[in-house]
Amino acid sequence: MHHLGHLESAIMERMWSRSAPASVREILVDLQRDRDLAYMTVKTVMDTLHRKGLLSREPDGRAFRYRPTQTREQYTASHMGEVLASGSDRRATLLHFLEQIPAEDLAQLREALDQAAGPQTGTAQ
Repeated sequence: MHHLGHLESAIMERMWSRSAPASVREILVDLQRDRDLAYMTVKTVMDTLHRKGLLSREPDGRAFRYRPTQTREQYTASHMGEVLASGSDRRATLLHFLEQIPAEDLAQLREALDQAAGPQTGTAQ
């Protein structure tokens, strides 16, 4: 798992918001709405994201079209797992996390845990 820099994050956000592969030029045009960037800067960062395994690419003439290798949610879950694994006491880390999240997120977490557990077979009713 890789921590994303500021420009990497901006590029990935744009990639995740698209439903189709994108060229460097398309991402550049989108990014230039907020700031002035050079084509080679964006190309270099997108190539780096490809090397990190976050973007795949396919030839398109003399250039490439890129697409995310995982969804934003999959990336976030992987990052959360990495952060959790970096603590010396996973249980304590989880408890501190649970103390900080809003009640509605806690309810969604309970639902997700129930869903992940699946139907319980052989339980008494």
